[in-house]
Amino acid sequence: MTTARTATDRPIATDTIGLLEGLTTTRSIRRYTNEPIPPSALRDILFAATRAPSGSNRQPFRFVVLTDGPIATEAKSIVGRGARAAWNAKRRDEGYDRGSGQDPNSPKARMARSMQRYVDAIDEAPVLVLPCLIRRRAASLTEGASVYPACQNLLLAARALGYGGVLTIWHAFVEDELRTLLELPDEAEIAATITLGRPVGGHGPVRRVPMDQLVYDGKWGHAATWAIDPAGTRFTRAGPPTR
Repeated sequence: MTTARTATDRPIATDTIGLLEGLTTTRSIRRYTNEPIPPSALRDILFAATRAPSGSNRQPFRFVVLTDGPIATEAKSIVGRGARAAWNAKRRDEGYDRGSGQDPNSPKARMARSMQRYVDAIDEAPVLVLPCLIRRRAASLTEGASVYPACQNLLLAARALGYGGVLTIWHAFVEDELRTLLELPDEAEIAATITLGRPVGGHGPVRRVPMDQLVYDGKWGHAATWAIDPAGTRFTRAGPPTR
């Protein structure tokens, strides 16, 4: 007698995205369709996340995955309320609507529009993931090395399966409420807020500043003659000077 496999009791999915292509085309996706992510895809995405490296291979990361149901709906609502309040303050205090932000075609204005759309609808995202770090010692700057690689694995796996997401820290503004609702133990620190879903739009080559502004050879500020961007690379004008 054989037992039928469930949707998640099977080998990991085969994707058609090459590793380097995935690394260079995984965008921050902030708009989603209302299509749910099926359990089989969630299984593969979270499996990839749990394969990430961590200090001493202790795997101190845990993932609270929120899809639907009363608790998930309430948690998403809490995050949405906190995100909108935090973004409104950031938009005001950092002058997103002043200076170049008054030009609707400027990177500053485009970013403001993107973020506003995102926080306005964040509680409607099909999936909300809260990566947590199990803390065993006093807080340290090095702790991120044991949780954020797992977050990147998660986002890359979502990209490979036709989904997308973005990592934020909106949870920080409503963390006490989330901890109570989700019954988090004291040693579990929420490290990020990741939303996931089927993109409205799509992935594609990401824009960054040129390599020669980011990569040094041998010592600080020393140009690396081999740090040449591939033909056709497009660059961003956003952000502060890097030199």
